[in-house]
Formats: sequence, structure tokens, C-alpha cells
Amino acid sequence: MSTRSKFDSKLIGLKEKLLEMEKLAEVAVRNSLSALLNHDIEKAKQVIDGDDKIDALEHEIHDQVLILIARESPVAKDLRTLNVALKVSSEVERMADMAVNIAKAAIHIGNEKHIKEILDIPKMMDNALEMVTMSVKAYIDEDVMLAQKCAEKDDVVDNMFGKLVHELITMVPDNPNATNQIIQLSFVCRFIERIADHSTNIAENVIYLVTGKRFNLNE
Repeated sequence: MSTRSKFDSKLIGLKEKLLEMEKLAEVAVRNSLSALLNHDIEKAKQVIDGDDKIDALEHEIHDQVLILIARESPVAKDLRTLNVALKVSSEVERMADMAVNIAKAAIHIGNEKHIKEILDIPKMMDNALEMVTMSVKAYIDEDVMLAQKCAEKDDVVDNMFGKLVHELITMVPDNPNATNQIIQLSFVCRFIERIADHSTNIAENVIYLVTGKRFNLNE
């Protein structure tokens, strides 16, 4: 196998490891929301405990990238590819951190009856997770158009976030005994909004990977 083929093979291995990491993070996010909706404290704790595996994958990716940089001295597109792999893995790890934060919010709320039926938060989460899927696929396929579509969807999540938090905060005066729950649910909305932001960051890195130019897609 030629030196180039070996390098390309290692790059494919990095992408496969990133896909594994993304799948674990997505499961963690879905489970954290399920724990919140169903007062499932045990599932929330499992999400928190499972974060170590995602962190370990990120460390593996970082180590592999640094070894490749040291051994291969890549330039131009190859160097961007390795740089972006580091950044994407960090963004995915932060998404997993948001899952942990949602799980902790579920634990804080505990078995307290929800102040209202929680319908809009799962809808917001569906949009955010669609962005996750789009951004990671754009990265794997180096698809600039899909990256741009992902970033455009961020406005939908931002609008839902603003409306949900406003609705929750206006409930405080009439429900003083539920203030803690309202605050925790507001935090959850913020964590979901951050998942969408991390997806947008991945989309920005896809564009940089392909074009060599930096764009702020959050503007």
C-alpha cells in the first residue's frame, strides 16, 4: 500500500470513529429528553455515566490526529482535514455534554408533576437533532450545500427557543411553587439551542474544509 493510500485509510478511520461518537451522542441526547419527559431518574443517571465513553472516543480521535500530523507533516487540504476532524469531535463532545446537562435537569425536577404537558420541547429537540444529522453527513460527504442548509435551520430552533423560554418565564408569577421546574425547563431549552449551535459550528468547518475559507453561519 502506498504512503498516500495509508494516509487516506487513516482518514477514513477517523471519520468512522467520529460517526460512532456522533451516534452515541445522539442516543444520549434522546435518552436525556426521554428521562425528562418520563421522570426516569435511572435513565438520566445512565446518560451521565455514559458520557465517559464519548469523552474517551474524543481523546482517541485527538491522539490519532496528532500522531498523523507528527508523522505525515500534512499540508493544504490534508492539514485542514485533520484540523477539522479535531474541531468536529470537540463539537460532538459538547453535544454529549448538553445531554448530560438535560439529564441533570431531569434529576433536579425529579418526580414533580410537570407544570404543563411538554409538547414543544420535543419538537425543538427534533429540529436540533435533524441539524446534527445534517451537519455530520455534510462532514462525512464534504457537502457544502448540505452544510449551508443545516445552518439555515438554526433560525427555526432559535425562534422556538425564544418563544418557549418566554412562555415558561411568564408562568412564574402564577406558579411560584414550580419556579425550580420552570427554571430547569428553561435550561433544557437552552441546552437544546446549544446542540443546534454546535451543529452549525460543524457546518462552518465543513465549508472551511472544502473551500479553505471561514464563514460565520450564525450571523
